[in-house]
Amino acid sequence: MKTEELYKSCTQCPRNCHVDRTQSTGFCGETSTVRIAIACLHFGEEPVLTVENGSGTIFLSGCTLRCSFCQNYQISQQGMGKHIDVDEFARICLELEKNGAENINIVTGSHHIPKIAEGLKAAKEMGLSIPVAWNSSAYESIESLELLKGLVDIWLPDFKTMNPIMSRELFQAEDYPQVAKKAIRWMMENFPLKLTEKNGREKILSGVIIRHLVLPGRMDDSLMALEWLKKHADSRAIISLMSQYTPVPFKGSEKELNWRKKSLCAFQNRLMSSDEDRQIRDLIDNYSFEYLFYQDLSDDTSWLPDFSRRQTFSNALSKTIWHHSD
Repeated sequence: MKTEELYKSCTQCPRNCHVDRTQSTGFCGETSTVRIAIACLHFGEEPVLTVENGSGTIFLSGCTLRCSFCQNYQISQQGMGKHIDVDEFARICLELEKNGAENINIVTGSHHIPKIAEGLKAAKEMGLSIPVAWNSSAYESIESLELLKGLVDIWLPDFKTMNPIMSRELFQAEDYPQVAKKAIRWMMENFPLKLTEKNGREKILSGVIIRHLVLPGRMDDSLMALEWLKKHADSRAIISLMSQYTPVPFKGSEKELNWRKKSLCAFQNRLMSSDEDRQIRDLIDNYSFEYLFYQDLSDDTSWLPDFSRRQTFSNALSKTIWHHSD
């Protein structure tokens, strides 16, 4: 089937909204033309991804989820970004490699897998030689993920929650837990962990890094997630626990802001406390994961992105190579 045909009566993601995205936008907010917001060398990812020169990160516009707390809401939900074709996508990948990127890191591309697959094939034919990482919510269909075999090496799925009530309130996707578990299992079954060393630092070449963001006031949800990860992912994937939940100073219409306010009542919209940090560290010690990253607790909020700026993140976190305003 031709790529464009996969956008007609679209079933690329588990929402199966059947919208003809060649004519209008789906739930993801996007048509059949890829839009991206920024491509940069990113130094805020896990050390095995950033290594020395940073991860070559490409942020796409649109998303299959609608997380009310999304820090990238300007591009995931408000449509900020620039349309590009397959050839330009390939050229951006090559420009990132030319600037020293350790890998290509594609963020939130689940609604554009057919076009991204074409872009990656073109980039590889043009000489792209570094690993490719797929950075997603894990709210993805196996049928779509199969299109990325042979093109993606590293998988960076979120494992947001095991609680369908929370996923309904926060993501408008009550089926998120079952969908994410299925997608993560597929990733682990098909891509065993492979690490190497570069100048004394570990570097991931292939495999899975599973991320879980701890939500303030929802320790029981994180406990459920850790239970599942210990049983199904320990020794098969790297576990990355994130403590940096940060309230976002959202801007938008009154309707949008009211929706966020209502949704965010599902948990405590604040920074994580030192007591919660101790609880998580105790859980980590009890579970003794074979390979786990955990961020140090911080009250610094300067890392929050603003995609309207060319320097979207702080200078310490990224170096912009391409921006939608260029």
